[in-house]
Amino acid sequence: MIQHKLTIMRKKETGSKDFRILLREISLLMGYEITRDLPLDDVEIETPICKMTARKVSGRKMAIVPILRAGLGMVEGLQTLVPVAKVGHIGLYRDETTHNPVVYYCKLPEDISQRLVIVTDRWQFLRRPCDAERARLHEYPPDVPRRCPGRHCTCPEGAS
Repeated sequence: MIQHKLTIMRKKETGSKDFRILLREISLLMGYEITRDLPLDDVEIETPICKMTARKVSGRKMAIVPILRAGLGMVEGLQTLVPVAKVGHIGLYRDETTHNPVVYYCKLPEDISQRLVIVTDRWQFLRRPCDAERARLHEYPPDVPRRCPGRHCTCPEGAS
């Protein structure tokens, strides 16, 4: 489904309204994929009919960190899926000499080291996935789980 929506998105006839709607839908689908293996706990709940044991996401709280500016478009879809996630922002540019990412803006939740971080964009003109994320989030302990959905949503033209 993501590939289908990407095809529609890439067509030159697709207007900006449809592009934004498709981006939100793709983000929601990708959000499912990157959260489907989150740990679950059994919890006792009461339904209108009876008590039952149900499953609930356990573990760390989440944060959504878009890489400015393209990553901003994916935040809405992910927030639909995880409305309690905090949002941070990272701005980057590529050093012309070294081709390494340089951070020009970074505002992250204070408790970012306690959160599962979902980076909503990959700096597509870098060759390695998630380099943009590492440019700023590297200072947090290595056990801080991070997910990088952008690597699932690139084209060869953008990655080379």
